[in-house]
Amino acid sequence: MTRRRTEAAAVETPDPAVHVHVPERALQVTPPPRAVAVTAPDSPPYPARPAHPAEAVPWTLRVAAEGMWRLLLVGAGIWVLLQVVGTLRIVALAFVAALLISALLEPTVSWLRRHGVPRGLAAALTFLGGLVGIALVAWFVVWQVSANLSEVTGHVNEGIRQIKSWLETGPMHLTDTQINQFSSQLTKVIGTNSDQITSFGFSTVSVVVEIVTGVFLAAFCTFFLLYDGERIWGWCLRLLPVRSRMSAAGAGPRAWATLTAYVRGTVVVAFIDSLSIGIGIYLLGVPLAMPIAVIIFLGAFIPLVGALVTGTIAVLIGLVTHGPVTALLVLAVLLGVQQIEGHLLQPLILGRAVRVHPLAVILAVACGSIIGGIGGAVVAVPLVAVTNTVVGYLRARHAVDEDVRAALTAAAAPE
Repeated sequence: MTRRRTEAAAVETPDPAVHVHVPERALQVTPPPRAVAVTAPDSPPYPARPAHPAEAVPWTLRVAAEGMWRLLLVGAGIWVLLQVVGTLRIVALAFVAALLISALLEPTVSWLRRHGVPRGLAAALTFLGGLVGIALVAWFVVWQVSANLSEVTGHVNEGIRQIKSWLETGPMHLTDTQINQFSSQLTKVIGTNSDQITSFGFSTVSVVVEIVTGVFLAAFCTFFLLYDGERIWGWCLRLLPVRSRMSAAGAGPRAWATLTAYVRGTVVVAFIDSLSIGIGIYLLGVPLAMPIAVIIFLGAFIPLVGALVTGTIAVLIGLVTHGPVTALLVLAVLLGVQQIEGHLLQPLILGRAVRVHPLAVILAVACGSIIGGIGGAVVAVPLVAVTNTVVGYLRARHAVDEDVRAALTAAAAPE
């Protein structure tokens, strides 16, 4: 009975936590207000003004400006470097010539040292042997020119007489009076410009002094490069920042190997060119065949154009001595040898390591001749070859460093 009364009381008594009076207004949910479109349906929204003026510049223009001022800065640095080199052109050309000669003679020094000869004695013997070789070549050229000078002078006089006869009997139909007037006018021009000729003579003397100074400086530098080249290279490495020494230490021997291969290959190619052209002009009966061959050998150190330019001497001598037919045959010999050099000798002898595209050769020779004359033309192509080797090595090294860094980062990352 007691249990039933308790259950009835629990049913009849309301629970205050459950039965709460809520007004009907609170139960009504008010929807949020709708946004009203303020833009016109046919026009895009007007962009807001950028916070900074640089943000209003297009991205492509900003990239172009960033690249341009960096290019201008690099160009200014190159211009300053060229001005310094132009001011010290004797020192610069002498040192570069010493590098080229050292690259040619250094294998001999290494061979002597491998056979037990001391370093100083090996460098001295190689250096003296190089000087003797250059002196013999110069003596041979002077001897050949002096021995055949009278013959060539006679041919030149005969050629001048033929030209005068052609002016009189040819299509121009000049008279002796007109030719004599032209000669007198030429003499008058020379007389009125005697001051300039005198100044040219003084400038020629100064040029000779500069050449002699450059020769002695190049000889001095060549000896010490042969004697102490490794220590000089080590001292140059210590001048670089620590982070750049490893790259320079790897690029230096490769650049030297490229320079050595280029100089030795160029000597072989120049010898073959001069020998072939010398035999050709000798068979055609052109005088001074041997000294012309030596001059062509020296000119062939400028690839593609050097042998052709120096070979024009043979064409002129053939024209004066034997007429236009012989001159055309000499020109055909020159062009044929140049074709053999460009398509067979250089790819076969120089190889892929120092191969430079013909367009790069022509541009390098042109720029070098503008900047430094004949010396600049000789130096330009080996400089391009060495630069190509160094840049290729540094790019390959950078790619390997990136791969190693990526592998180390992946190995150190948590799984």
